[in-house]
Amino acid sequence: MATINTLILVCLAYVVFLFAVAFAADRMAAARRGTWLRSPLIYTLSLSIYCTAWTFYGAVGNAARSGLEFVTIYLGPTLVMVSWWWGLRKLVRVGRSQRVTSIADLLSSRYGKSNTLAVCVTVLAVLGGTPYIALQLQSITLSFSIFAEADPSGLYREGSSVFWVAAGLAVFAILFGTRNLDVNERHHGVVTAIAVEAVVKLFALIAVGVFVVWGIAGGVGPMMEQIDASEIGQWNVDAGRWTTFIFLSAAAFICLPRMFQVMVVENDDESHLRTAAWAFPLYLLLMSLFVVPIAVVGLDLLPEGANPDLFVLTVPLSQGNDWLAMLSFIGGFSSATSMVIVSAMALSTMVSNHVVMPIWLNTHEGTGSVSGDVRSIVLIARRVSIAVIMALGYFYYRLSGGGAALASIGLIAFAGISQILPALVGGLFWRGATRTGALIGLSVGFILWIYTLLLPGMGAPWMPEAVMQNGLFGLAWLRPHALFGIEGIDPMVHTVMWSLSLNTIAFCVASLLSFPSPLERLQGAQFVNVFDHSVSPGGWSGSVAQSEDLMIMTQRILGTAPAQEFFQAEAEKQGGRSHMPEPTPGFLNRLERELSGSVGTATAHAMIAQIVGGSSVSVEDLLAVADESAQLLEYSGKLEEKSSELSRTARQLREANTKLTQISEQKDSFLSQVSHELRTPMTSIRAFSEIMRDTEGLSREEQTRYAAIIHDEALRLTRLLDDLLDLSVLENGQVNLNLSDDSLRSVLDRAVSSALAGAERKITVRRTLTAERMSLHTDLDRLGQVFINLISNAQKYCDAEEPVLVISAHDVGGRVIIDFIDNGSGIPPGARSMVFEKFARVGVDKAGGAGLGLAICREIMQRLGGEITYLPGQGGAAFRVSMPLAFQQAAQ
Repeated sequence: MATINTLILVCLAYVVFLFAVAFAADRMAAARRGTWLRSPLIYTLSLSIYCTAWTFYGAVGNAARSGLEFVTIYLGPTLVMVSWWWGLRKLVRVGRSQRVTSIADLLSSRYGKSNTLAVCVTVLAVLGGTPYIALQLQSITLSFSIFAEADPSGLYREGSSVFWVAAGLAVFAILFGTRNLDVNERHHGVVTAIAVEAVVKLFALIAVGVFVVWGIAGGVGPMMEQIDASEIGQWNVDAGRWTTFIFLSAAAFICLPRMFQVMVVENDDESHLRTAAWAFPLYLLLMSLFVVPIAVVGLDLLPEGANPDLFVLTVPLSQGNDWLAMLSFIGGFSSATSMVIVSAMALSTMVSNHVVMPIWLNTHEGTGSVSGDVRSIVLIARRVSIAVIMALGYFYYRLSGGGAALASIGLIAFAGISQILPALVGGLFWRGATRTGALIGLSVGFILWIYTLLLPGMGAPWMPEAVMQNGLFGLAWLRPHALFGIEGIDPMVHTVMWSLSLNTIAFCVASLLSFPSPLERLQGAQFVNVFDHSVSPGGWSGSVAQSEDLMIMTQRILGTAPAQEFFQAEAEKQGGRSHMPEPTPGFLNRLERELSGSVGTATAHAMIAQIVGGSSVSVEDLLAVADESAQLLEYSGKLEEKSSELSRTARQLREANTKLTQISEQKDSFLSQVSHELRTPMTSIRAFSEIMRDTEGLSREEQTRYAAIIHDEALRLTRLLDDLLDLSVLENGQVNLNLSDDSLRSVLDRAVSSALAGAERKITVRRTLTAERMSLHTDLDRLGQVFINLISNAQKYCDAEEPVLVISAHDVGGRVIIDFIDNGSGIPPGARSMVFEKFARVGVDKAGGAGLGLAICREIMQRLGGEITYLPGQGGAAFRVSMPLAFQQAAQ
């Protein structure tokens, strides 16, 4: 039998081999050689990080204990890749465009830079990841113990061996996981090593399966007969457990930090998802192909009480095939090490970006440009975080004793990490999702997971027996495994049902009841419509920013050469007038985007704000690292800016052309109307004058009536000609203003009296007289003409049953603002842009004039140094008159 010392040497040689692979891949990537490093095959194999020691060892153990239920762990990711690849594509696009560094970064970016939310996600990920890391250490320890039992004289000692395994994995993760500060730079070395490990563990498991089927069972036929005779071969499906486990595995595939790292952060090309959509399910199929045969043969060959989680090792050993057992051990070792390394990398990024950097910024407030080497601080933070995370996994293993089945520990971790799912999916597809909703939903789900699954699984003293039997505070409906009095449900199904359903309900209700901030609304639009949005939000003002300070800060984060290249390129974009770029808002946005890949967008935002603002950053901003919003979607620079500018110009030309067409049509209509308006009174005058001339014997009353008609029609003709003349004088600037002083109240009093005198239809005018005491120095007659026109229009066209006109006045910084708002249906949206144009009339059936009144009002207000505008969204027709309290000649 292979000695334990030989096994240790093989493990060390295998680790050295992985170091060499990772080192060579990094060198080839740095030299821009080895295009296969960015191939869909490497990307697909890197997704095998999902297949940990749980699936290598635990799947066989689960099959031996629960039959075909182990298949659910493979069905979840398969369904995601096959039926939801478009959602994964959206997730990858968001991650790349927003330059997110982790799943916590993505959620904080979506929900308006919420530090609290990012911290919650980080804590949840660490709590869920620590038992998972301990699970991998446990699998390695159990594997070693199988060989150690047959070689008591070997070097293996359980306590020290686990420690050195954890230390070695931490060193590997530090060496190849923190070489690049920018987490958006791909870790080609680690990813390639994971791909190699994916092939090794698949080959090892298939080798054991082939040996079991053809070497022990005697072929496929006898193997199938043996399976049929076993309890495992019986089709016993618990619908509740199967549905729950499929959903949990699908959710964990999306939400696990290590999966997010390889699927989103390490993604080089979205098109790789097309290959992965069929290749990764095929990989899972091959991984699960021989699980049942190994479990069945193990139960038949090995003595009762043998650990089924180790059948992959113990079955070959029982037949004297030591080298196959050693290959199987290497496969399990690969499964465990790849998961631990990537999880440590992902969690260390979350801890350093969302905890360490905000604390460091808070203690170095106001020194963003002159502090020490930020680059080294971030690297040290990530390396220390990896060591601490590995230490947590080691201590969890030592404290827990490693007694639980591998599958049970894995499912508990899956249930915990799946609490992220409602906030993640809601953020990607629902613009109404808010930070408050995400926080409340995540908190509810997290607490229920701990109370109903995590603590009961740990037993006393973490969960007292009295609470398990009688409920919290003696309330039976708060029993951890029978919430709200519902009993008889599997504990895992019970936890998933209550935690995720209440999590989702709380998330939706809180989002509906809360109002998102402007940044949340902006980020929501960019996430939900990520394939349409490409313009990044602005907001920087570089008026007090010093380019030299920004250069010093950038050098300490990116390094001297990359920083100088970036600043030189920006200076050339601005015309090359200086070797340093001007701190324009566009430059500051691009700088923040560049720095965000190294320290996270919130930290980058805070550090730039220290320099740009010339003052210290608030505590909220400094602690916003967990909520870093990747608010700058990638633009390529001048080319796209020019394209955007041309699009705006073309749109403005189209709008101008449309407006000119409307004006031309209305002018033609006006000429027709004017001719009609002139002809009508002239026809009446001519007809009645001929009657008076040619008809003898008219009575006195008839003569008076006909003369009155002639007089009224002459006045109507005069008013039309006066309006045309008045408008022509105003447009040509030939008007002479008669400036005088009076109160606004007096001008409005006269206007109301004149406009409503003799009106057949009554309208109620409401005013605030105390606000109208302000004194005006302007042409009061012309201003009154504007007021009369607005009041008359409201009296004529307000279609409310009881017309009301509200006139309100305000003094705003030396300018008087008067609003005229009635309670009618208002002006249709399509007519508002033309309402102040000459000849414009809103509906022929309503219009009684030639459409010159508001055009005259606009010209008068321009001559008085003010303006008149239409106010939408007020319910009825609403106009605002704005002008200075004292007319200045320069305004004329």
